[in-house]
Amino acid sequence: MAYINRQQLFEQVEYPLRYKPGNLVKASVVLFSIAFFFLLLFEPFGVYRPEQKFNYLIICGLHALSPTLIFYIYFSALNYSRKRNAASETSSWTMFQEYAHIAVILLLVGIASFLMRDFIYDNPYNWSLRYFWEEIRNCYLVGCLVYILLTFANFYFRSKSNSAQALLFPISRDTENTAEAITEIFIKTQVKQDDFSFIATQLLFAKAEGNYVELTLCSNSSVTTELKRISLKQFESQIAAHPFFFRCHRAYLVNMAQIEKVTGNSQGYLLSFNGTADKVPVSRAQLNSFNGLYQQLRVA
Repeated sequence: MAYINRQQLFEQVEYPLRYKPGNLVKASVVLFSIAFFFLLLFEPFGVYRPEQKFNYLIICGLHALSPTLIFYIYFSALNYSRKRNAASETSSWTMFQEYAHIAVILLLVGIASFLMRDFIYDNPYNWSLRYFWEEIRNCYLVGCLVYILLTFANFYFRSKSNSAQALLFPISRDTENTAEAITEIFIKTQVKQDDFSFIATQLLFAKAEGNYVELTLCSNSSVTTELKRISLKQFESQIAAHPFFFRCHRAYLVNMAQIEKVTGNSQGYLLSFNGTADKVPVSRAQLNSFNGLYQQLRVA
């Protein structure tokens, strides 16, 4: 069953492309279009027509323009702040930050809608607490619905294009607690004295080095590498029964449960892990298989 746990809320992901300066105008245009046509076609919150000072088309435009300007100004300021703070600019994003910023924006939109009432509607109670609450409530109801729809649409289309940005949620670490994941794996080599073993959860990735394989392991937050006398193909064949290991590249094999970040596009991904600056490539030929296994393990 798929769910978002506390760890997923605070797990770092790539800063969303839609909020970056180069895409902010485009995102604002999309937001305005959706808000405008949603209000125009569905009239979700009916208003007594004689109270309206303008044609309903103009009112839809004003109500769509308000959240668009707030969205653009808010994220422009956020991007400026991240740029000035080098550490913040290079740091990743979390789903908790995403939801918190959206909640603040919806609150600001609700307040702006309330302040516009006296300009749009001829009603002696425009400044009442009742209308203030209604504007805030309506913005959260519609805003959350639109955000959920856009999130799923974004995920679907980016998945179809093999974009790493679609992988918003990391694999749950609960999977590491299974008996399968904590098993000590024994590897046989051509020379018995070179046989070795390792703990499944400690392996981050393996790299081919000719007739050898270099294992990168993490134990107690300490990352080490070990060179073993075995080819990557032979190593892969002996761990094939363990679902977390995946041959993502002709020279690399990774532990899917240890991936911290996925970046890249349809030309290939780069995988990051905690404790090491090394990145592991996912070849273009393996993108579909990687995406399928990643999602399968994430919802397991």
